Amino acid sequence: MKNLNMVHLNGLRALEAVGRLGSLQAAADELGVSVGAVSQQVIKAEAQLGQVIFERTARGMIATEAGRPVLLALDEGFARLSAAVSIASRKDDTILTISVAPVFAARWLVYRLDRFAVRHPDIKLRLDATTNLVNPALCDVDIGIRVGSGKWPDVKAELLLAQEVFPVCSPEMAATLKEPADILALPAIIDGHAMFTWEVWMREVGLSGATLPTRHVFNDASLCLDAAIAGQGVMLAWQTLAAFALAEGRLAAPFGIRARTGFGHYFVTAEGTREPKKVKDFKAWIREEMAGTLALFQ
Repeated sequence: MKNLNMVHLNGLRALEAVGRLGSLQAAADELGVSVGAVSQQVIKAEAQLGQVIFERTARGMIATEAGRPVLLALDEGFARLSAAVSIASRKDDTILTISVAPVFAARWLVYRLDRFAVRHPDIKLRLDATTNLVNPALCDVDIGIRVGSGKWPDVKAELLLAQEVFPVCSPEMAATLKEPADILALPAIIDGHAMFTWEVWMREVGLSGATLPTRHVFNDASLCLDAAIAGQGVMLAWQTLAAFALAEGRLAAPFGIRARTGFGHYFVTAEGTREPKKVKDFKAWIREEMAGTLALFQ
């Protein structure tokens, strides 16, 4: 690594930031210095490397052909350095920080956390409820749970549960349904942010192309579920969203027909690092709890 003595670290940081963000101003804002200081660092680093890394254009700083592989390596290198700092800052192995979507936290996870506390009284949970996908290698999050394709860059994704969708409504409304086609007369409650449509389930029951009259559209699945519980219509739900309300009898799932969306619940952890025991313990517990949820749909 003696070749690192050729270039100042601040210069490499400036190159990486400008390459990733695309402008001197954005890099200056991130690094907390002036635009002039970033520009000078870039010029010095280019001179020390003996390569022109950026072409200065009216559209901003564009990587040259020679600069692209350099910037790619710098991006990977600084990501590793950031991960090392993050790992070093995790001083308390008794605290497990979990990143989950708010709807998963509110409708499935929080009902079960007391059982985790009984099983692992030495581990304190810290819940970060957000829809943003986080990279555990670059922050203080230990593990995330996300719904999607599982094909996210720079993280390790491990399938927990294949997502299946099915109609849910109040028990009183479900009592009026005899066959899948009967559902077409009911008002639909639509999740405007869903990654799927009613067609996924309609196709499964031989009603492809059929539609329901829309009563409400919400931008949050929890609100949709509450509206369904209140008897305002039928919603297309999935296992972790509806499990608790189904178990309590506040919702019914008529027909018992589920359709896969092609998405799934995934554990998201740092790529290429050894998982600490607290993460392994949490994953094992979640899998046990998920098995109990699946039993409701057998």
